[in-house]
Amino acid sequence: MQFEDLIYEEKNRVATITINRPKVMNAFRPKTCVELIQAFLKAGWDGEIGAIVLTGAGNRAFCTGGDQSDKHGQYGAGMEARGTTGMPVGELHSVIRDVPKPVIAKVRGYSIGGGNVLATLCDLTIASDNAIFGQVGPRMGSVDPGFGTAYLARVVGEKKAREIWYMCKRYSAKEALEMGLCNAVVPDDQLDAEVDRWCAELVERSPTAIAIAKRSFNADSENIRGIGALGMEALRLYYDTEESKEGGNALRAKRPPEFHKHMK
Repeated sequence: MQFEDLIYEEKNRVATITINRPKVMNAFRPKTCVELIQAFLKAGWDGEIGAIVLTGAGNRAFCTGGDQSDKHGQYGAGMEARGTTGMPVGELHSVIRDVPKPVIAKVRGYSIGGGNVLATLCDLTIASDNAIFGQVGPRMGSVDPGFGTAYLARVVGEKKAREIWYMCKRYSAKEALEMGLCNAVVPDDQLDAEVDRWCAELVERSPTAIAIAKRSFNADSENIRGIGALGMEALRLYYDTEESKEGGNALRAKRPPEFHKHMK
């Protein structure tokens, strides 16, 4: 498969999917999401693959969510734009859950916004000690009304999830480990080797047993998919409001947003 926004590699029964947009801190646009979906489908249903690693190119960021330069109300344009808001994140979230292989998020640098949602959704998250986690939605005129909120609450608890979304703070790798947002934290120069060790063990496990376990884990939170689909319809309407657009406009103008001026 040929990708523009990704690097796809297979080695030792492990597929590594790297978001390759380091100039924008691996923020994703609709094309990125479409390619991620294709890459996960390729790796996820290949019987020779035993584990999948999702990471970001460079040292600055795992992923910083939606590319705001591509957002003017709805996201994207042309053939790559699809889904309720033009950015098929719901489809991407579903495929990460649906492929019968364990997916590991390898996080160095910033895991912010939609990137933080991806790290949360992966089956396992292993982070460099330089990783920084957090949400930005209410600061940017956006929100994830499905897995990014409801499933996050399953992972870190209701109170902490609400703090993460309402306050838009930054959390160190150590704090993320303590709240259950990641499984392990290692020095940055050991991250690649640590992920390789986890993958080497995973590919020796029974693929069918892991697939059944993953389906079983997912079944308990599957209702969130329906909540998310409903929420995305609301988000589509929200993105067309001046209140939502204020987030991107303020970012581009390098000024604090003034959301309250646009409330009706």
